[in-house]
Amino acid sequence: MPTSKQRFYFYLLLLSVPLFFIWHLYSGPTDLSIITALKDLLNGNSSTDALIFSEIRLPRALLAICIGISLALSGAALQGLLINPLASPDLLGVSQSGVFAAVLVLYYGLASLSWFIVPLAAMSGALIAVAIIFSLAGKYQGALTIILIGIAINALTSAMTSLALNFAPNPFALQEIYFWMLGSLSNRSSNELFFALPFMMLGWALIFPRKRFLDAMSLGEDTALSLGFNLKKQKLLLIFGVALCTGASVAVSGNISFIGLMVPHLLRPLVNNEPGRLLTYSALGGASLLLLADTLVQNIPGPQELQVGVITAALGGPFFLLLIFKNRHLLR
Repeated sequence: MPTSKQRFYFYLLLLSVPLFFIWHLYSGPTDLSIITALKDLLNGNSSTDALIFSEIRLPRALLAICIGISLALSGAALQGLLINPLASPDLLGVSQSGVFAAVLVLYYGLASLSWFIVPLAAMSGALIAVAIIFSLAGKYQGALTIILIGIAINALTSAMTSLALNFAPNPFALQEIYFWMLGSLSNRSSNELFFALPFMMLGWALIFPRKRFLDAMSLGEDTALSLGFNLKKQKLLLIFGVALCTGASVAVSGNISFIGLMVPHLLRPLVNNEPGRLLTYSALGGASLLLLADTLVQNIPGPQELQVGVITAALGGPFFLLLIFKNRHLLR
């Protein structure tokens, strides 16, 4: 049973999501009356406020929530599965593989065939990366083995993405590749939301029921086996859920890094290091963090909007170094 302190933090996180959501809706380059927009939508009036709200701001805010949930949830699941606080979709190369697949489609001009070609390619790349990691690990699926293979895949796909950037065939392709490398929620519409949401929800449905399995894994694989868990089946379901969440997120936003690393680690003390309960806390924390970060990039003055991936990377880089320093005994 959660303690009164844990319930307090849970409700605080729960309250932060709608608060940041409303702030996000009011953020943007033009002033907008949300009340007027809602009235116009209910009355069927296609006013400027109604169009901006329904076609730009609402889909962007909902995407921020869904992507934040998916990335933070994936990070919490991987850290619980591998029993390693350094595990995340970014470090294992899952996110970068999705970016590389999207960049390939842009590089060869296949994106012009249909709007969903790029998202589909990105999600396929993330799934392929997970398959490669576990096929290379074979029966030696220890935490360190998986992390090292993931780092190698991350380095390779990052290098290939940079190569494509250098040889981009035209300025349009160059701009699009740049977008996928840094990550952004600008110019996203309801099409991207409706494309990604079913895959994200399937990923959530695969991860959340594994709470008890992650709690058992925190005591070791032998303990999990003795409690009746089928380790291979549970691991595959969990990893497939992570791949769906990460792939769908990268498919519509590009590479928004470090949310899967930072959020679970910051919230872990609030749940007494219980990996199962951490899933829910991380989902709420990830939604709040990405809503806040995307709101900030829209309010920072400048000639053009900053990419939200820049903000998360600026926060996550120093955090990752601190995390390595604190957990350097795990790397010996």
